[in-house]
Amino acid sequence: MRSNTPTPLESAKLFVGRLIRRAGRLAAVLLLGALATNAAHAATKTLLFFGDSLTAGYGLADPSEAYPALIQKKIDDAGLAWKVVNAGLSGETTAGGLRRLDWILRQPVDIFVLELGGNDGLRGLAPDVTRANLKTMIERIRAKQPRVAIVLAGMQVPTNMGRDYAEAFAKIYPSLAEAERIALIPFLLAGVGGIPELNQPDGIHPTATGHRMVAETVWKTIKPLL
Repeated sequence: MRSNTPTPLESAKLFVGRLIRRAGRLAAVLLLGALATNAAHAATKTLLFFGDSLTAGYGLADPSEAYPALIQKKIDDAGLAWKVVNAGLSGETTAGGLRRLDWILRQPVDIFVLELGGNDGLRGLAPDVTRANLKTMIERIRAKQPRVAIVLAGMQVPTNMGRDYAEAFAKIYPSLAEAERIALIPFLLAGVGGIPELNQPDGIHPTATGHRMVAETVWKTIKPLL
């Protein structure tokens, strides 16, 4: 008569069988976790700010004080799955932006904020040249990433180059945004430009308080696109 007690060989087989079943369950859990993580990463979209020292946060104590970082905080507070990339470079002109644009576009971008031209204006470059460079950038962005939403940040310059020049320069942005059918931030430094207490001693770059106001201006245009 056979005993109900399993033999050592049978016990070993049962033990191995339990291990396999547990390993299978663990693998399934790990796989589901990996899929969820990948899905979350895939769902995260990219908002890229491509600009000059205004975007880079020149003169601030910490990069977190610059308006792109403040936009990221607003996005996080709203619970939206977006990552902000600050591609600002101090001293950048529209010609310089054209030269580094292809390198920037190697990463996928869902919203591309184009903030360039201020240094062109300060150097007195012909408005037609600035407009042509911006237009070429917009065309190149669309060619590389057809689904991207492009936002143009409007700029203005002081009248020390002459009122006619300042007016011609300011018209670049609304006319180009309309022609290319893209979103426009009418004036990036609205409520900040020309106000001493909101700018650093150079009178050009906003303070941390100024950047908070710039972030509010940018948010009005960006929020509906997210």
